[in-house]
Amino acid sequence: MPAEPQRRFDRVLTLKDLVFYGIVLIQPIAPVGIFGIASEISHGHAAATIVIAMIAMMLTAFSYGHMAGIYPSAGSAYTYVGRGLNAHVGFLVGWAMFLDYLIIPVINIIYVALTLQRVAPEIPYFVWVAAAAAAITLMNLRSVRFTARANELMLAVMSLVILAFVVLAVRLLFGRSGWSGVFAVAPFYDPRTFHVGAVATATSLAALTYIGFDGVTTLAEEVRDPKRTVPLATVLVCFVTGVLSAIEVYLAQRVWPDYRTFGNFETAFLDVTGRVGGNVLFQAMAIILIVACFGSGLAGQAGAARLLFGMGRDGVLPRRVFGYVNPLSGNPSRNIILIGLVSIIAALLISYENAAELLNFGAFLAFMGVNVVTMRTLVLHPLRSRWRSWSGIVTSALGFLFCLAIWLSLPLPAKIAGGAWLLAGAVYAAMRTRGFRAQPAPVDFSEA
Repeated sequence: MPAEPQRRFDRVLTLKDLVFYGIVLIQPIAPVGIFGIASEISHGHAAATIVIAMIAMMLTAFSYGHMAGIYPSAGSAYTYVGRGLNAHVGFLVGWAMFLDYLIIPVINIIYVALTLQRVAPEIPYFVWVAAAAAAITLMNLRSVRFTARANELMLAVMSLVILAFVVLAVRLLFGRSGWSGVFAVAPFYDPRTFHVGAVATATSLAALTYIGFDGVTTLAEEVRDPKRTVPLATVLVCFVTGVLSAIEVYLAQRVWPDYRTFGNFETAFLDVTGRVGGNVLFQAMAIILIVACFGSGLAGQAGAARLLFGMGRDGVLPRRVFGYVNPLSGNPSRNIILIGLVSIIAALLISYENAAELLNFGAFLAFMGVNVVTMRTLVLHPLRSRWRSWSGIVTSALGFLFCLAIWLSLPLPAKIAGGAWLLAGAVYAAMRTRGFRAQPAPVDFSEA
């Protein structure tokens, strides 16, 4: 029989399709979770941190887009660094990304529990943590999935609630002080409280708003003119997300200018919505936060469990433990249960802020790696246009420096915990490759 032809994807996606997909991935409520904490750390400059993080992400987005045209793969940063720079360095980038996969369900469980506690404060926090983790784990064990249509509906509902918040906030501010109440510089720069170190530290947290933008690059094989469209789409996704997030956070700061009076920094945005739209908007925002975090936690746990399975199946991790598939459900059930238990323990031991900082530890290592490999690729294999090559090198270099500055601004506990994880990965890789003399086993991130 003739060999089956290799499958090729139809190149039908446009720039508009990619940008919409990226915004769906990041979600319009992305800055809600970090608003109160970023306000506290930055001394009331949360809007400024969103804009600074946007610049870093837009510069890095160019690098992701360029590399996606060369290596269209679900492995993203792991693939780019492993193939374009060094397989062992790529493995460590993948190891850092794996930490992010483990943290995603934790951070969503924490926020679901925090939000539910605001709605029903009489129930202890640990009960909500256990209930959220158990529900997510049971649903994954039963192979429940959110459909694309459900995601689109969820995006529409989120957008309506955010739009209602914006309209009501502007109305409140205008009614209070006219246009001078709506427009002000203080959320971006207040000379009385501005401190470079504080803003830089808060920016390392605000960058969480943009996590997920690189998902656009995984569709490179289905895009018309990917070498032009994918880089532009990744930059636009970061820009649109940044503008929308800055508006949300800016208005929240204008409505509630004294961040020190928040009762709970993790759920401060809920207090702002209550002031703007009363109990109706408060409850609406709480509901979409719970559903969005629940959906993200469900997908995050499923992705982490399947990534563990892929690593077990391919011999990166012990096959007998992590490579098991339940014959009845067809799921890597042991991995799902393991991640559920780890998520409960982690959610009870660390705060939302700690989880977000640890997530950004791995994310920004990956971002820096992609910027470095893009610079190297453009130097060794320049584009036909000398201007595009040099502008790409400069853009990637600036992206690296911005990401390095943000990464260095992470609090010491996040660096210690992330560093310990990275060291464990390096020791494990050295043992598996006879002191880095053999090639590391590949990690198939398409499993996640």
